[in-house]
Amino acid sequence: MSEIIKMQNIVKEFKVLNRREGLRGSLKDLFSRDYKIVRAVDNISMGIEQGEIVGYLGPNGAGKSTTIKMMTGVLEPTSGEILINGNVPYANRTKNAQEIGVVFGQRSQLWWALPLIESFRILKDIYRISDEQYNGMIKLYKSLVDLEPILHKPVRQMSLGQRTLSDILAAFLHNPKIVFLDEPTIGLDVSMKAKIRTLIHALNKEKNTTVILTTHDMGDVDALCRRIVIIDKGKMLYDNDIEHLKGFFGSYRTLKIRVDGDLKDQAENVKKDVPDFSVDVDDEWISVLVDEEKAKIMDVLAKLQNSYKITDMKLEEISTEEVIKKIYEDGVA
Repeated sequence: MSEIIKMQNIVKEFKVLNRREGLRGSLKDLFSRDYKIVRAVDNISMGIEQGEIVGYLGPNGAGKSTTIKMMTGVLEPTSGEILINGNVPYANRTKNAQEIGVVFGQRSQLWWALPLIESFRILKDIYRISDEQYNGMIKLYKSLVDLEPILHKPVRQMSLGQRTLSDILAAFLHNPKIVFLDEPTIGLDVSMKAKIRTLIHALNKEKNTTVILTTHDMGDVDALCRRIVIIDKGKMLYDNDIEHLKGFFGSYRTLKIRVDGDLKDQAENVKKDVPDFSVDVDDEWISVLVDEEKAKIMDVLAKLQNSYKITDMKLEEISTEEVIKKIYEDGVA
């Protein structure tokens, strides 16, 4: 298969004013030439093939949005080469826009006061979609989701989940080669997240559309992505499949325990008792991420049993979320 996205040694730098404090400082800043150079994307190279779903991950401020903006043609890289379906996106923005679809979180591209079907018809004219292709996409949509309840409903009357679903349908309407999805399931309940993930997967399979997914929801990653790219501070940390990534952390297991007393208070004590390991807490469990190259699970459990009355416990393999967290903290060896 051919690569539809090619990025070679991409760098993006911004010139940022060194601002001073206070009113006097603000007035001086008006005439200041004291700038610093901030490198938001630092020498990133990758190739993505037609039909792939790639998770593009990183903490806030890692450079994800800047990279996406360069791919969509909004920003021009400081140096390096980028090709989207054979086009230089910032040099051919109109052509590039015809071949991509974009969903940015909760920023709807639909017309707020119009029924969804009218937004679809406007997009049909904007993208010059033929009647045959348009009718074919609407037929496909109806086969994938229960479209009738929202098709004639004004966007402003839709729930968040319905708007998100509608935005994804709108992004795929002109049958783009690539769709960029930025936090598509943010703020949605579990049921709607599952519907959105099923829809994205079905559209990708049916139309062989390349999907670039940025998200902090590891459920999205596990459900949709075979390959993930991780960046932090503008640098690429990892580019491979999830299972290969978990292989770096094969010695890790998660020990989950329930103890008498307030879980959050007890979790703080557990952190002091096992300082070498990561400890998290939720409404049900205290979780200890144990590296068995440092200590055996049963030894850690025995140590905790001496200090706490453990009412329940279970062991789990390391999750994708925990792997990503470890990479943010330690990187990949």
